Amino acid sequence: MGHFSVVPASYVFLRRDRSVLLQRRQNTGYMDDCWSAGAAGHVELGETAASAAIREAREELGVQVALEALSAVGVMQRTDGTENPLEQRVDWFFVCDVWGGEPLIREPIKCAELSWFRLDDLPVNLPAHERLALDALREGRRSAVLTYGF
Repeated sequence: MGHFSVVPASYVFLRRDRSVLLQRRQNTGYMDDCWSAGAAGHVELGETAASAAIREAREELGVQVALEALSAVGVMQRTDGTENPLEQRVDWFFVCDVWGGEPLIREPIKCAELSWFRLDDLPVNLPAHERLALDALREGRRSAVLTYGF
């Protein structure tokens, strides 16, 4: 059995009422024109998953999120089913109900649009692994570990 590296990422779903803020991706080369978490990105060396979530919310949406405002939805280990080391991933999904500032597009090259979607009326073009996390959020399920692609 070979060793592999895991690519870690954090996702933040800002939530108000029964809606979440999603962004429509563009010019990234990965799932462009899909709706995805309002803020998400790789966990950088020396960061925790939560501190990466806070940084991504600030960088991508211009909002201030306090550590105690983040609530974990779940952790997901996922793969695309190949042996590609870059497709062995661990994702932390967080929801946040309180933040400072008004969300806005801070990376217009990568984000075509921001929009609020009701949890029971999500867009069709949403990455399957994010839909799984949003389904858990909608249903009030919290899981220590989710898996996708195995």
